[in-house]
Amino acid sequence: MSVDGYIDDASPERLRLSSPADFDRVDGVRATCDAILVGAGTVRRDDPKLLLKSSARRDQRAAKGLPADLTKVTVTESGDLDPGSRFFTTGDSPKLVYCASASAHALAARLTGRAEVIDAGDPVDFPLMLGDLAARGVRRLMVEGGGGMHTRFLTAGLADELQLVVAPFFIGDPSAPRFVGSGVFPQSPDRPMRLAECTRIGNLALLRYVIGAPAHG
Repeated sequence: MSVDGYIDDASPERLRLSSPADFDRVDGVRATCDAILVGAGTVRRDDPKLLLKSSARRDQRAAKGLPADLTKVTVTESGDLDPGSRFFTTGDSPKLVYCASASAHALAARLTGRAEVIDAGDPVDFPLMLGDLAARGVRRLMVEGGGGMHTRFLTAGLADELQLVVAPFFIGDPSAPRFVGSGVFPQSPDRPMRLAECTRIGNLALLRYVIGAPAHG
């Protein structure tokens, strides 16, 4: 995100705030996860593949008996998703769509052969979704964006770790998307945010927070 908390500007073109070194770091984090989640808005706007870029990391996963790529997950209330998006057409890993009840049946018909659509309540019940992912063997889920997904996970107290990379830019446009939106973010003694790492990546700063029970001893 920018210094003032934005993840993009308001122009039609995607603003790249990160650097090649950080993109490689993110790829390394992806490789340690079982699944990766982005919101439907990110699928529509950015058309991401969500595949590991490093062939070496793919090989390392395969050597451990893991799928070369992560299970892809998205969340939609409206069901407005294009079956031709690269989210659905790239990679051999499972594609899961957690959808609001009202849209699930029609979306399942449109995505036949491309993804599994799961009725996750109306609105989408995030704890239910995480329980279903756990039942499928997902132990580590990477929530990559966008701001709506960040907000839902953080306000619901569902995140265990937060990795913020701060870029040396100001956006200063209130119409641009922020890292999080408005909401009530829970703060409690048993769910503190603790700074576990502060690393310089060129002119970027990585701040890694662990969320949960405080360390003892």
